[in-house]
Amino acid sequence: MSESRSSNEERKLELTSRIVAAYLSRNVVAAGDLTNLIQQTYSSLSGTSSRHQAEPAVEEQRPAVPIKKSVTADFIICLEDGEKFKSLKRHLMAKYGLTPEQYRAKWALPADYPMIATNYAQQRSELARASGLGKNRRHQRERRHLPLARKSD
Repeated sequence: MSESRSSNEERKLELTSRIVAAYLSRNVVAAGDLTNLIQQTYSSLSGTSSRHQAEPAVEEQRPAVPIKKSVTADFIICLEDGEKFKSLKRHLMAKYGLTPEQYRAKWALPADYPMIATNYAQQRSELARASGLGKNRRHQRERRHLPLARKSD
């Protein structure tokens, strides 16, 4: 175990020296900055550079509009970007890769938070009823006393 560790360390030192030498062949570095350059290069190869310094501070994302104002009868406002939609589901998946469940969880929304504007849902429902969707067509024929078309053998 220690042999592989020491050979691994030797490999990192060799790579560090090659990288720093290549960098110095094309760039001018002050003598005081050379030590820092070597340490940063070695740390990067080792994966020991402090993660919290490398990653930018993640701020808590705030909704584009207040949650209470995001739902109206005519449209739903996306909390991610503030855009208005009649139906939010497709936008969330296309732009952010979020399902409605993930969106609700991200923003701590209730399970019954709508993804479709109320008036739009009503229009679609009326259109479906007018076209006869949801009705059993067999019962409609029987009520009209029309025989069912049968295939002949």
